[in-house]
Amino acid sequence: MPGKTTLLAPSILSADFTALASSIAVAENAGADWIHCDIMDGVFVPNITFGPFIVQAISRCTTMTIDTHLMIIDPDRFIADFIKAGSNQVTVHQEACPHLHRTIQLIKSLGAKAGVSINPGTTLATLESILPDLDLVLLMSVNPGFGGQSFIPSSIDKIAALDRMRCDRNPEMIIAVDGGITEDNAGVVVDAGADALIAGTAFFKAADPAEAARKLKSQSR
Repeated sequence: MPGKTTLLAPSILSADFTALASSIAVAENAGADWIHCDIMDGVFVPNITFGPFIVQAISRCTTMTIDTHLMIIDPDRFIADFIKAGSNQVTVHQEACPHLHRTIQLIKSLGAKAGVSINPGTTLATLESILPDLDLVLLMSVNPGFGGQSFIPSSIDKIAALDRMRCDRNPEMIIAVDGGITEDNAGVVVDAGADALIAGTAFFKAADPAEAARKLKSQSR
């Protein structure tokens, strides 16, 4: 989308949880667009994070879009809870949803934007039929479960291929990329077609988060 400023979504998982409100304020003051919440269940991914009560706490601290990424099995059980807690958009994993269309319609019926994420080893072909119904697709550029991993280079071709797919099927859909995003690779990720960058370590662990945000958001095509 030529000339469009890149969206930045700091991942709260890399923030200081002893000062959560302050960390969120840092992100908001730095010009972040979304706050990204990684929800992990220890089953779909090998880690456990937090539930709706943290999302509710975040919603009391910010006016930023709360972008909730459910890395959990059977997400339908919890979608309503996360939206009630304050999630503005909810992304589920294609690999965890046997009835993906139904899950997407559930999210939308509850008033949130709906997204689907796929792991690095999952083909884009699994999204072809659902693409017209989506507000966003979140491409994982690492295998999910832990922060601080290195970006998988083959993700660039996948981003570009998804960009071509959306031009035909859903031009307004947002492409977000999550995993190993840094100031060094953000440009090529955006050039390939990404609209939104999920950044945890690169933002919250930066010596100057505001400067890191400026560099990440300055990428455009």
